Amino acid sequence: MSSNPSQGIPLRTIHEFPGGVHPGENKEQSTRTPIATPPLPNTFILPLNQHSGAPAELLVKVGDYVLKGQMLARANGFVSSPVHAPTSGTVTSVGMHPVPHWSGLEETCLVLEADGKDQWCELDPVADYKTVEKDELVQCIHDAGIVGLGGAGFPAAVKMSSRKASKIHTLIVNGAECEPYITADDMLMRERADRLLGGIEILQHMLNPQEVLIGIEDNKPEAIEAMRKVCAGKDAIEVVPVPTKYPSGDAQRLIWLLTGKEVPSDARSVDIGMLCYNVGTLVAIYDAITEGKPLISRVTTLTGAALHQPGNVEALIGTPAEHLLEFAGIQDEQFDALVMGGPMMGHTLDTTAVPVIKTSNCFIAASREEFPPPPPEQACIRCGMCADACPLSLLPQQLYWHAKSQNHEQLHHHNLFDCIECGACSYVCPSSIPLVQYFRAGKDEIRFQKAKSEKAERSRQRFEQRQKRLEAVAAEKEARRKANAEKARRAKEAKAAAGQSAGQNSADTSAADAKADMIKAAMERAKAKKATRAAGTDVATASSGKPARPQLSPKQKELKIQLSVVNAQIKKCERAASQAGENSSPEAEKLQADIDKLKQQQTQLKAEFEAASAPTEAPAKPAKAELSADEKKHKIELAMARAAVKKAERAVTTAKESDSDQLQTLQQQLEDKRRELARCEEAV
Repeated sequence: MSSNPSQGIPLRTIHEFPGGVHPGENKEQSTRTPIATPPLPNTFILPLNQHSGAPAELLVKVGDYVLKGQMLARANGFVSSPVHAPTSGTVTSVGMHPVPHWSGLEETCLVLEADGKDQWCELDPVADYKTVEKDELVQCIHDAGIVGLGGAGFPAAVKMSSRKASKIHTLIVNGAECEPYITADDMLMRERADRLLGGIEILQHMLNPQEVLIGIEDNKPEAIEAMRKVCAGKDAIEVVPVPTKYPSGDAQRLIWLLTGKEVPSDARSVDIGMLCYNVGTLVAIYDAITEGKPLISRVTTLTGAALHQPGNVEALIGTPAEHLLEFAGIQDEQFDALVMGGPMMGHTLDTTAVPVIKTSNCFIAASREEFPPPPPEQACIRCGMCADACPLSLLPQQLYWHAKSQNHEQLHHHNLFDCIECGACSYVCPSSIPLVQYFRAGKDEIRFQKAKSEKAERSRQRFEQRQKRLEAVAAEKEARRKANAEKARRAKEAKAAAGQSAGQNSADTSAADAKADMIKAAMERAKAKKATRAAGTDVATASSGKPARPQLSPKQKELKIQLSVVNAQIKKCERAASQAGENSSPEAEKLQADIDKLKQQQTQLKAEFEAASAPTEAPAKPAKAELSADEKKHKIELAMARAAVKKAERAVTTAKESDSDQLQTLQQQLEDKRRELARCEEAV
């Protein structure tokens, strides 16, 4: 370190970064008066997404009365932040509304009608933060809805709890405020240096860094003096003036200026043991911990040639920009454009009805002479001035060509996502090429294609997993089928083996042959009878003088055929018995038993034939009673309910076999269908 001979103050070595520009500062017009408090507006517009990450989830509904500081929407996910009521009043609507975003699109907003009482809800400050665990303090900061107030809007609690936050050795306090026109941080350090120091000490307790470096551009001597005065005697805290050069306020450029260490392109500052916070964020942390106040206001710069009284105000979040411009004395005859942020990284707004959000650090009401329309874009002359101005030593000219041709591979190769969109290249371009717009479009296209590819990859993985599940289910079914078939085959073989006799007698074979012969003979006789009937029953009767035989029913024909087969089997068995002789051999005894059994069948068949031949009179069917309309309706509902139950049962069975995630839902539907069926049965 060197020392300042005039003040005896040790100076830290400053490491210059390449590139950078020196645009006109235009800061003096908004630093002439202290931070003011504008009157309370009648209506507040609160977007649910005022930060990096997912939009907040609404907790209130239209018609609810809320108090100042009450949480209106909670964080929705890890990278998200809640939204609180800036005053007391009634929620009048929730819908789409213009917001201060460079896209110009509308977003979901909550509209709050103020009641004028400005009544606070019950606050819960931390009595002594030094006795409280770090995780509890992080939760307090999260619940207070504090995000980075320098412009990025990243949730402060997420930033300090992510990655290697427990190994932070250097805390960087960003008070550089390099963007032209903006003086919100400058005035905050001048007037609220003690509260800023309180926020620094809270983070010292939470992170236990070895040193704290407060970087302030040397064009803010009053702020430097105020911070040095309040930090006097604090050995671990050092106020470091840095050269006035844009964009020294970028977190990574400021880290390089103060420490000479560079954050890798694929990492964050916490990965190298450093954490950087804007001065406004630290004041908001102090208010949240010591007073229990959520982030419902911020210091905002109101400047530009079209304002009669430029300055800085403590603006409540959700205040319409037009309300603040009226407070600062807008001159309609000179007003031409409204810019949110600075002229380098800010963007022009389409309407003054947009609200103040957590990242609204400046509104510039510019005249046409102050911000003239940009000249038409001309061809690149390859002068190289954009490369000289780039603070990250990128090649903007090459990025421009690849962005125009949508060569995403080359954009990645030339480190497009290292670009901080500071606008230095566009500022110095003699051809008036809006390079930053091309770079933003290239980033958006790459993000879109990446999201599309990731979605397709997830779909492919889901399809392959489904195919594997279906194949596993099919394999399990096939295994069960084969097991059942093998089981049936074994059972059949066992039954055949048990029923097969080693000495099957010839009578069985003879009986089978006789049965086949008799069936064949009966079929021949049936054909002959059919032919005779076709020739004419009346002619046969006249020639023979005998009446025609009555027609047999199908049942009678079947019984007659069976009786003929049994008669033939009896005769065949009797012949076999006579050949066996009178000796009492086992074969003769077996034949006699078969004859007795066949005669019993003969007797039974004769009785059945006689019974079938007896004339029977079919009982008259009772006439069906005519159903009423309600009875028909109930029967139809009952049939439909039964069909629905069967369908639901099949769906549950299929879900069980395929191990579907919808099994519980299908079982619930089956119970509902069964209850409906029971109701229909009771109604019928």
